[in-house]
Amino acid sequence: MTPALPSLRQRAEAEASPLPPLLARAERLAGSVLLGDHGRRRSGLGDDFWQYRPAQPGDSKRMLDHRRSARGDTQFVREREWQIAQSVLLWVDQGASMHFASKKTLPEKADRARLLALAIAILLVRGGERVGLTGTTLPPRRGNAQILRLAEHFAQNDERDYAPPEHRALIPHARALFISDFLGDADEVETALTKAADRGIRGVLMQVLDPDEEAFPYRGRTIFESVGGSVQHETLKANDLRERYLARLAERRDRLETLCRSTGWRLGIHHTGESAQSALLWLFRAMEGTAG
Repeated sequence: MTPALPSLRQRAEAEASPLPPLLARAERLAGSVLLGDHGRRRSGLGDDFWQYRPAQPGDSKRMLDHRRSARGDTQFVREREWQIAQSVLLWVDQGASMHFASKKTLPEKADRARLLALAIAILLVRGGERVGLTGTTLPPRRGNAQILRLAEHFAQNDERDYAPPEHRALIPHARALFISDFLGDADEVETALTKAADRGIRGVLMQVLDPDEEAFPYRGRTIFESVGGSVQHETLKANDLRERYLARLAERRDRLETLCRSTGWRLGIHHTGESAQSALLWLFRAMEGTAG
């Protein structure tokens, strides 16, 4: 058993090594977006204290906080946070297709997706939101410890070429963010969004693509191979495939847009050659627009 220990330790260290840089980059990226004093907090039927406010006509006596009101001549109401819409569920595609980068100067799609997901999680937590994962792995919570848990999860990979969205244990009336290239089975995406919509969940799809996946600049003899190695196709005239490929890509995007319109979600497109900051700003505003 002893010879296996160094190998296990090396694997553990290799898996953990991306976490500090990812966290640091996400913190810097999140720092480029300024939150208001209360972020997205609002009063409602939650359990956690939010703020005191002066009593108004129509407030019942049960709403008054007598201890706070006893400090002066003004009566105050103790407001609690609106918790149902405070739960935000994240799903980040960890499939092999996300590990594509057409150039060494570009980040992998997975790297950009994880960076954006973790940065938006930091902003949401700072704004008082509960953030977690779809499924049962990591329920929504607040706090810096939750950010670390999310980073650890995002560092994992799925061996499949295309990982389907996780749609188990969706919290009714929560909000959600799915980040992927969405080049896999579109039926899986439709199932996930339809199930989410049935539970009153609104959210955002963020499609992350490499610039070459959008432009298809290939010509002459080319070997196309999936990142996972399960699919390979060789052609002598790659340029002859361009129109068909672009038509298929447009068809996929149209399906995603139609699906988002019918379920009350929003679709965003981001290319890894573009600024991560601009993507985060758009994503932050889009998520804000999904709040009930």
